[in-house]
Amino acid sequence: MAGRTMQAARCPTDELSLTNCVVANEKDYKSGQHVMIRTTPTHKYVFTVRTHQSVVPGTLAFSLPQRKWAGLSLNQDVEVSIYNFDSSEQYIGTTTLEIDFLQKKNVDSNSYDSDKMAIEFIQHFNSQAFCVGQQFVFSFCEKVFLLVIKDMEAMDPSILRGEQSSSKKNKIEVGLLHGNSQVVFEKAESSSINLIGKARSRGARQSIINPEWNFERMGIGGLDKEFSDIFRRAFASRVFPPDIVEQMGCKHVKGILLFGPPGCGKTLMARQIGKMLNAREPKVVNGPEVLNKYVGESEANIRKLFADAEDEQKRLGANSGLHIIIFDEIDAICKQRGSMAGSTGVHDTVVNQLLSKIDGVEQLNNILVIGMTNRPDLIDEALLRPGRLEVKMEIGLPDETGRLQILNIHTGKMKQANLLGADVDIKELAVETKNYSGAELEGLVRAAQSTAMNRHIKASAHVEVDTEKARSLQVTRTDFLASLNNDIKPAFGTNQEDYTSYILNGIVKWSNVVSDVLGDGELLVQQTKNSERTPLVTVLLEGPPHSGKTALAAKIAEDSQFPFIKICSPDKMIGHSEIAKCQAIKKIFDDAYKSQLSCVVVDDIERLLEFVPIGPRFSNSVLQTLLVLLKKVPPRGRKLLILGTTSRKGVLQEMGMLDAFSTTIHIPNIYKGEHLIEALELLGGFQEDERAQIAKEVKSKRVCLGIKKLQMLIEMSLQMPPEYRVGKFLTLLTEEGALGSDEQVTF
Repeated sequence: MAGRTMQAARCPTDELSLTNCVVANEKDYKSGQHVMIRTTPTHKYVFTVRTHQSVVPGTLAFSLPQRKWAGLSLNQDVEVSIYNFDSSEQYIGTTTLEIDFLQKKNVDSNSYDSDKMAIEFIQHFNSQAFCVGQQFVFSFCEKVFLLVIKDMEAMDPSILRGEQSSSKKNKIEVGLLHGNSQVVFEKAESSSINLIGKARSRGARQSIINPEWNFERMGIGGLDKEFSDIFRRAFASRVFPPDIVEQMGCKHVKGILLFGPPGCGKTLMARQIGKMLNAREPKVVNGPEVLNKYVGESEANIRKLFADAEDEQKRLGANSGLHIIIFDEIDAICKQRGSMAGSTGVHDTVVNQLLSKIDGVEQLNNILVIGMTNRPDLIDEALLRPGRLEVKMEIGLPDETGRLQILNIHTGKMKQANLLGADVDIKELAVETKNYSGAELEGLVRAAQSTAMNRHIKASAHVEVDTEKARSLQVTRTDFLASLNNDIKPAFGTNQEDYTSYILNGIVKWSNVVSDVLGDGELLVQQTKNSERTPLVTVLLEGPPHSGKTALAAKIAEDSQFPFIKICSPDKMIGHSEIAKCQAIKKIFDDAYKSQLSCVVVDDIERLLEFVPIGPRFSNSVLQTLLVLLKKVPPRGRKLLILGTTSRKGVLQEMGMLDAFSTTIHIPNIYKGEHLIEALELLGGFQEDERAQIAKEVKSKRVCLGIKKLQMLIEMSLQMPPEYRVGKFLTLLTEEGALGSDEQVTF
């Protein structure tokens, strides 16, 4: 539309003067249009139009601040043309406003919350055009303020395309305000206004679309990828102006489910999401808090959480701000409907109420529900479909880079105060803390600090601090290593005490057979690490009782240096029912799937199956559980090595379990006299002349003895007086049936 000449007039009402719009007759322009006012060839001003019937056609009505800013007088001729915001780069990302009282007689000492002021400002002036230097009035808390636009930066559109943005900010002279613009207030130099809140200075405010958001300053480490994935799915549509989103036919994501092991940062991440989005202060509710013993109260509690969002959507529609509701332990209130046999049905009605609020007939578009749980399998399926909690993100254990970030966060203050020893290598700690969660890493730093402080406490009748030495306090590498070894152990990691007890006396290499088994084990470990085709490797170590199968499996597991090593042993399940035993076995495997590299030793399988030859009897439930888990491929990006041990290969064959293992390794007993002498020498205990006497007796005889049984016989013999030890040992060998007449053996 070509420009036309119109006359400047006075704004018809005080209420319209507070809108910052120029007022026209509806015959000339429509509400919401933007116009450029040209007073001279070099002076141009952009305004948004409102219509009012009292304005004479051919005139444009301006408020007093607008006339002052543009240098207009009443009845002055101005050239008016339509102005279009064609590029998304003209949308305001961040604007800085200078604020003062409009009239000096209204000056007071009250504090004004700049955060609430920013929310009110965006709601009041949404979709309006602004220019740098523009003066206008703004009503807040029944006070009228004069605002001047000092600075505007364009919104960065590259964030939707997933591109890396440059740190350079694009300054703009004319921009369009939208619901996700960031507003910063700075008081005028001579003003006495008292501002509180984050929006009172640029330094305290972060832009929602800043791609260089500092996670470490937020106190989050190791979750960069997860956060960028969440941002792409859940927030990208919210940072763009509503009209662009509407043109794309795009609907906002309304729900996110964060799940994963305890202590990995789910709650922290949810809180920081609320702060980063510059939405309302998030409402955080623990799942169990919603439940109430009185009929209807639990559902009413759900409705109260959404009441503010409903009210604002009715008043402001698409201009409503974002309301974030965070449910911690959401599995407590959103269990599968119908799963609580004999219950009052409260859980079912709470789930129904939540579903109707998020995605019901009168659905809300200004909410973001963030649910957190350790047990996503318990949550009702209807809640997880698209349109509800559709973005499901696993917040898993941090990798080495993540652990480095977390440790830097928690040791940052010590570094600044020079309290961290020069010998502390954070990278070394990040390597050593495999499978530690964020909370466990924080606990490790606390434990190291406590150890360091303890050195400066005087051991006297009274507990007191040695103040002279305390001034030279340093948290050293030794403090961290002591805490690592003694205080803080990962819940989902390697418990050395678990498997070191099985190799208490070391591995006795009485023959090349043992070395070959360890060599095969090393190959299987390398296959698990390196092969992309076989993320699941299963091997069965089988052989007669006491042949050292468990010790060899534990040694292979230890040498693998996998971050997750667990032994699934029947001695930890004594007295368990079949169901409890199945759940315990499944939990070990579920925990293993959380780590990138895992090793599970399933020890003494026939005992786990409760097999007895009399009957015969075994637990079919445990058998089916093991059969499923032995064949279940771990999630993408995770690798698992399973080492099974058994003394009854034939029984497993009959049960169909032997085929579940990809390979089988036979572990024999000691079957030759020279092997027995080699084992005696390696185990120690007998003198050289005693070993010579034993060698004379066993050299030409058949031997059949497990290494564990041999260790027991040696220890029994050593309790005798020296002159009787050899005789006792040979007697015990004969009684055990370990000695035959010749060396023709089968094993």
